[in-house]
Order: sequence, then C-alpha cells, then structure tokens
Amino acid sequence: MRRGARTAMIGGVFVVLVGGAGYGAYNVLSALHEPSGGGGAGSAAAAKTGPPSATEVKEASAEFFAAWAKGDASTAASYTNDASDAEPLLSAYGGSAHITGVHITPGPRSGRTVPFSVKATVSYGGQSKPLAYDSTLTIVRGLTTGRPLVDWQPSVVHPALEKGDTLVTGEAEVPPIEAVDRDGVALAADKYPSLGPILDALRVKYGDKAGGKPGIELSVQHTDANTPGKTLVTLAKGTPGKLHTTISAAAQAAAERAVQEFPESSVVAVKPSTGEVLAVANHRQDQFNAAFEGRLAPGSTMKIITSAMLIDNGVTTMNGPAPCPPSATWQSQTFTNLQGLTPNEHATLANSFMRSCNTAFIKLIDEKPLTDSSLTAEAEERFGLGQNNWKTGIVSFDGSIPAVTGPDRAANAIGQGQVQMSPLNMASVTATATTGTFRQPYLVSPKLDDRRLATAKGLPSGTVAQLRSMMRLTATEGTAARAMSGLAGDIGAKTGSAEVDGQAKSNSWFTGYRDDMAAAAMTQQGGHGGDAAGPIVAAVLRTSG
Repeated sequence: MRRGARTAMIGGVFVVLVGGAGYGAYNVLSALHEPSGGGGAGSAAAAKTGPPSATEVKEASAEFFAAWAKGDASTAASYTNDASDAEPLLSAYGGSAHITGVHITPGPRSGRTVPFSVKATVSYGGQSKPLAYDSTLTIVRGLTTGRPLVDWQPSVVHPALEKGDTLVTGEAEVPPIEAVDRDGVALAADKYPSLGPILDALRVKYGDKAGGKPGIELSVQHTDANTPGKTLVTLAKGTPGKLHTTISAAAQAAAERAVQEFPESSVVAVKPSTGEVLAVANHRQDQFNAAFEGRLAPGSTMKIITSAMLIDNGVTTMNGPAPCPPSATWQSQTFTNLQGLTPNEHATLANSFMRSCNTAFIKLIDEKPLTDSSLTAEAEERFGLGQNNWKTGIVSFDGSIPAVTGPDRAANAIGQGQVQMSPLNMASVTATATTGTFRQPYLVSPKLDDRRLATAKGLPSGTVAQLRSMMRLTATEGTAARAMSGLAGDIGAKTGSAEVDGQAKSNSWFTGYRDDMAAAAMTQQGGHGGDAAGPIVAAVLRTSG
C-alpha cells in the first residue's frame, strides 16, 4: 500500500534480549559464530535424524533471532528450511519497512515451538513510532542436512504476513477514509468490528476518490494489488476523505450483536426498493467476508427460486397441487424430508413450501416444460444471479446455479447439489421475490465511479403475489414462525438446512423480509434454519421501519 518506498538496507544497532524458561543465560549473540547445526558458518559433521532436542530448539531459535535482530537477513534465512523465500522478507524488514532497534525476547518453549515478542522502531521521513507484537516459530530437522532449522512461515516475521506478502513503510497509496452510513453516522471498525476488512477494501478502491490526503504507514503489502493491505503502524496520519455508504448504523449494530450469538455466522440486509445494502456482518475466526463472498449450498431457502420456476412455467400455482410423500426418487437417488415432517399427498405448493417439504419439489421438477436448464434460467434471467456481473463496491459472489442433469438436478431444486450462494445472494433473492424487480445490491453508490449495475427482467406480478403469500404463511404458520414471532408489519420468510459431508450438523440458513428490508443469514453447523440463522435475521429485521 505504499509508493516511493526505498529498498536499501538501513543500518542500526540490534540487540536480542533472551529470557524465559529453558533459556537461562545462553548468549545468543555468540550463536552467530558458533552455529549448532552449521548455520551460515558451517555444517554438521553427520546428519542427525529424529525430532530436534530441547537444546537444539533453544540454540537454533537463538541463532535465528540473533541474525534477524542484527539485520543479517542472509544469515537469518540460512537458519530456516526455506532460505530463498525467507531472505527477501527478512531483508525487507530492515529495508523497505524501515524497522530498526530490534529487540527479540523468547518465551518458554513448548516442545519444538518457541513463542517470542518483538519490540522495535519504525522510522520514515522524520517520523518514528514503536512497533511491538508477538509471534512464534517452530524448529524442525532439515530433510537433507539433519540440521535443526526454523520451519519457515512468513508469520514468523509478523503474524499478519502470509506467503507472498512483504512489509513496506512509506506514504500510503491511498488516503484514509471516514466511512459514514446513509445518515452521515461514522462507521468505525472499533464500533462495528465486522466492517473492519470491508472498510479496508473500500479505502483501497475509493480512497483516492473521497478527497483525503495520504499518511505515512507501515503496512503489509500483498502480491495481489486488488487485495487491501493491512496497516500495522501509522507514523503520520493522513487527512481522511468522507465516503458515503448505504449502511444503516442501526441495522449494522443489530447485525453485529446478532452474529456474535452464533460462531461462523454471517448476515446481510438490503433495501428491496433500491438494492442498497443496509447491514453486513460476520462472526468468523478467519475474518473472511462470507456474507458477500461465501459459496455454500443454501438449503431450502432455494425453494423461493424453485417455486418461482414452477409458477412461471405453468407447472403449478400457490394453491395448485404439490404432493408431499415420505420419499421421492429422481434418477436412482432417493430424497426424504426432515425428520418428523408428516407426509401430505394432497398438499398445495403453499403448504409444501411453508413446511419445507423436499419431496414435493422433487416430484415436480420433471413436469413439462421443465428441462435441466430451467432452474438456471430462472435464477439468471429473473433473479440476476450467476452471471458474474455484480458490482457492489467491494468483492462479492453472484451465486452459482449450474444447469445439471442426473440426481443433482433434483438436489439443486432444494438448495443442495451444485448450487452455491452467499447471504448477500439470498437477501437479494428475497428482495426480488417481494418486489418483482431485481435491483443489484450495492454498498457504495455507482455514481461515485460510474460503474454499471447488473440487470435482470424480474418476476411477473402474479408470481410475486404468490411468493409473498407463501413466505408470509411460512413466517406466521410454518417453519419460520418461531424465529419471526413478535415482528409486526408486512413479513415473510423461508428456512433452510443444508447438509454438508463430514459435518455433524447441517448449515443453518434463513431469509426473510419486513416492510422495506430483506435479510439473509447463514450459520455453519448451526442446525435447522430457524435455530441459528433465523434469530439473526429476525434481530436485524426488527430495526426496519
């Protein structure tokens, strides 16, 4: 994220402070001259085998620390098992990153793993700031030499680094931004944690359009220029430019609280009448924006699109037949319903929809004029999905509903098989189903960068009326009733549970609407749709109006 950064090595005095159990008074500076395993100054007389001993772990890590702290990138890299990859990053540490005065303090080792803390100074353009962080390394035995070596990972140098990353200090490529919601309320990552990575992405894309002035920073720089870097230290603050977003601070706050109740959860809310994104929140260990970029089977929430396909193609209607037998076989694969669902051979589409009967939809997908591509056509042409042309303002996934034959054609109809969606996609599906018009979701106004939003022809008014009625029944009398209880106004919903191989519990999906807000959530291994994703969506919908 820098421009004008120098790559020359910066000199300085480096000291390693050694402490912690297992290290005693070992002089790590002498390790540069008396390498235990041959380091950059020698080699073992005979290659050893087996796990490194405690003494080898202590001495090999100390040798690495001493060379790194001294700024000797070549020697430090030679104490790793991947010197060619390690040396450029270690060189950048004192070069393009302008980090000096390095003090490394090892902690108590755990087997072959050594935790340590780093304290240093970052200096650039007359500005200096302290740098402090913790990391770990692991000692392994070299495959060919038998030497004890640092198992090289970029995260050894800093926990924020991944393969291909480097550290750079200099003037930021883009100015900072002050993102505000639709009413001018400031959106800061400390108050809305889910927005942290999103605000970073918005800064990369729109920082130079918001009118600010760049600051000076130490940051992680990625090989992919489209991937936002991570600022580690701000040496001089820039002047932020104001960036207006479509977010509603009230809805965002509710979304942040709601996802915290369930691990591995994501939610998105949109305004159906405009397509504006009102909230986006994730509660995940990996910090991935699954709300916008997730690619998972959506379970029975997909039945909104499947129902639209059945109605639009004249197969049945809301009050038309959609029998719900105990099982249904499609091209040698047998499908069943959720445990406890009572069969109903006389069910209507509305009844099978509100109870989420899988077999009813399986029985109808071979009716004429339906083909292997009918569900794909419905999703793409009417709901605007699966064409890789959404321009939300940040990276997002448009959904995938491939035309397939065999058992997956049936599985796709109930949101399994090869269908993939994100909460953003399903919130948009609900918005289209309830208004009849596809409005591509967006987080930043397209007027800011003249981007063209995706389009689709939407749904006939008769189809919309039936979908709204079926979703209303589901929210008031069906599988979504418990989660939607207490919500007033014009409401509707659909639940979903997606089975995933190797998971003890299904992924929980839920999408719903209240007045002019549509929301969708997903909780991995959350169980039935109403158990985890349902309460998240309901919490966000309570802020509508």
